[in-house]
Amino acid sequence: MYNCAQTICAAFGREDLLDAMKSCGGGKAPDGICGALYAAMTLAEDKAADVCNAFREIHGACTCRDLKGGQPRVACQDCVKTAASLLEKSLQ
Repeated sequence: MYNCAQTICAAFGREDLLDAMKSCGGGKAPDGICGALYAAMTLAEDKAADVCNAFREIHGACTCRDLKGGQPRVACQDCVKTAASLLEKSLQ
């Protein structure tokens, strides 16, 4: 089973990043960023800031801690869906 970061990579055909993203789930991505968002930003490359800003607009935060501890609490599945959708848009 994949964590949130690995799920984004796998969904976008980047199996080469699965090992690197193994340690990025559960709030362990750099700077505590949501793992799904971190993976999406990594794959978006030069549009990473746009993906991050859009994610923040939708969920009100970018760190796992704030997403899980805020009100309303954002479920991991919702973070993955949002990150995937924003990444898909950035790649068009």
